[in-house]
Amino acid sequence: MSGRSNGSSNESYTSFLLVGFPGLQEARALLVLPFLTLYLVILSANALVIHTVVAQRSLHQPMYLLIALLLTVNICVATTVLPAMFFSFSTHFNRISLARCLVQMFCIYFLIVFDCNIILVMALDRYVAICYPLRYSEIVTGQLLAGLVVVAAARSICIVAPVVFLASRVRFCRSDVIHHFACEHMALMKLSCGDISLNKTVGLTVRIFNRVLDMLLLAASYSRIIHAAFRISSGGARSKALNTCGSHLLVIFTVYSSTMSSSIVYRVARTASQDVHNLLSAFYLLLPCLVNPIIYGARTKEIRQHLAILFVRTQLQVPTEKAQALPSQRELPG
Repeated sequence: MSGRSNGSSNESYTSFLLVGFPGLQEARALLVLPFLTLYLVILSANALVIHTVVAQRSLHQPMYLLIALLLTVNICVATTVLPAMFFSFSTHFNRISLARCLVQMFCIYFLIVFDCNIILVMALDRYVAICYPLRYSEIVTGQLLAGLVVVAAARSICIVAPVVFLASRVRFCRSDVIHHFACEHMALMKLSCGDISLNKTVGLTVRIFNRVLDMLLLAASYSRIIHAAFRISSGGARSKALNTCGSHLLVIFTVYSSTMSSSIVYRVARTASQDVHNLLSAFYLLLPCLVNPIIYGARTKEIRQHLAILFVRTQLQVPTEKAQALPSQRELPG
C-alpha cells in the first residue's frame, strides 16, 4: 500500500516509510546490536539510580526525587526513540500512519522540553537550599514540588503543541519516505507540497526562545547559587554545596551543548549526508540519557553510597545462594 489518499489535485500521503539511515540500508542488520546494547545500558543505568532513590527513605527529599524524575524522563526518551529506530531497520514494520507520526513527534519533543524544564525546577530547588537553607523545608514542600512539576509539564505542552498542530495542517504529496529513524519535524516538512514558511518560523522561534530563556534563567539562578556558596563560612558545607552545583552544571552542559551543537551542525553542514544528520540527532537525543545517571551516580555522595551498599549486598548474596544450592544438589540421586 502506498498510503496515498484519492482525490485528484488534493491527493496526499497518509502514511510514511521511516528508512532510518538511508545510506546504510545494506548494513541495517548490523546496526541493531549496537543500538540495542545502548538501549539496555540506558535502561539499566537509569533504572538502577531510580530504584536507589525510591528504595531508600533517606533519599525521599526534593533534590533526589527530581533526579529520579529526570532519569525517568530519560528512560521515556530512549523508549520513544530507539524502538522506532529498530522498526526503521525492518522493511516489514517501518511504515507509520500520519496520526502515529504526529503523536511520536509530540512525544519526542514534549519529553525533550520537559527534561529541560525539570532542570529548571532543580536549579530553583538548589537556589532555595543554598541561598535560604534555614527556610528550605518551609519553602520547598511536597505540594510546591508537585505544582512545579505540573507547571513544567504544562509549559512543555504549550511549547510543543503549536509545532505539532501546524504540522497536522500540512498536505504531504512529495513523497512517502521519511529519511529519518523517527518523525522529526523538518524531516517530515520536507515532504510537504505547500507553503511551510509559518511552520519553519514557529519551529525556529519556539526553539530559540525556549533555549535562550532557559539559559538566562539558569545563568541567573546559578550565579546567585555560586555566590551564596562562596559566602558559606563552613568549609565542609561550602564543598558540599559546590559539589551539588557541579553535578547539576554537568547535566546542564550535557543537555544543552548536545542540543545546540546538533542544531548548529544541522544548519551549517548542509553538504553532509543524511546519515550524518541522523546520527547527530541520535547523539543529542540519547547522550543525556546515557550520561545523566553516571553523573548523579558517581558525583552525588548519598546516591553513590547507597549504590555501593546495594552492590556489596548483591555480591554477598550470590555466594550465599550458591552455598545453599549445594546440599540440594548432593541429595539428588546419582
